[in-house]
Order: sequence, then structure tokens, then C-alpha cells
Amino acid sequence: MNRRWMQAIGIGTLVLAQLAPQLAHAQYSWIDDKGTRVFSDRPPPPGTPAARILKGPRPAAVAALPLDAAVTAKPASPAPSAAAKPTLAEQDTAFRARQDKREEDARKAQDASAQKADKDERCATARQQEQLVNSGTRMQGVDAKGERYFLSDEERAKRLETARRALQDCR
Repeated sequence: MNRRWMQAIGIGTLVLAQLAPQLAHAQYSWIDDKGTRVFSDRPPPPGTPAARILKGPRPAAVAALPLDAAVTAKPASPAPSAAAKPTLAEQDTAFRARQDKREEDARKAQDASAQKADKDERCATARQQEQLVNSGTRMQGVDAKGERYFLSDEERAKRLETARRALQDCR
């Protein structure tokens, strides 16, 4: 008789050893009203939306729960499908596209910077020309033969008009 009792105790211990981890660990996980993730061995409170229940009990443990707990238990939300993840080739293509866009943006920024520097230089030259013409000092030029000559009032007016047209783009 002692031997039978020992076998029964051994079998009972094995059954409990198989069920104990399932019953002892948190079987439910959900997001409460405050936005905190909750782990529990009891189901979430009634009225908790199914979208906020992250994990339910394992199927073997559902049978061990009382009937009312098994009814309120919600199945775990399905995991996102593997098809939703991009393949390595798609990731590489996307990376190269982003890299090309970055290089193109850098090139455009460099071109815009060079154009701005060129415009600033032209504007500075036009301002100097306008100041020189308006100063009233005698202006001179060099002709095709390399000889100096003084500008007439008409030539000064032309240079002033040219400088003012150039300054229109600068404002």
C-alpha cells in the first residue's frame, strides 16, 4: 500500500509540475486606462476593449480557469504578418534612394550657395559703380587703343542707369 501511495504522490507531483508554471506566471497582459502595461494572472476588468488586451492565457490554461474567467478571457492579438516587413532588397533599394536624395539635396544647396555668392558679388560691384558715378568726380575709361579718356555726362548717365538696373535684382 505504501508503494501505491508513493506512485500516486509522484504522479500528482508531475501533474502539478506541468501545470504550475502556467498557473504561476502572468497569463494576461493589457494596457490600463492610465496607459500602463499590466501583467496579471487574472483577466482584465470587464469593459476593457479587445484592442488593448495584448496577451491572453495559453489554451491549456483556459481549461483550468473557472468558467466565468474563461468567458471573459480575450485571445491575444495576432502578430503582424511577416509579409508586412520589407525584404532585404527592398530595404537596400530604399536606402540607396534616400542616399541619392541626400546627395542631390547637398548638390542643390551647394549650387544655390554659389549662385548667392555670385549675386552678392555683382550687387557689391553695382553699388560701388553707383556710388562712383554719383560722387561727382571725373571718371575715366580706356579705349580700344589703350588710351585714357574722360567720360562725358551722357556716358556717366548710361553707367548710372546700368548700375541701377543691376541693383533692381539685388533688392
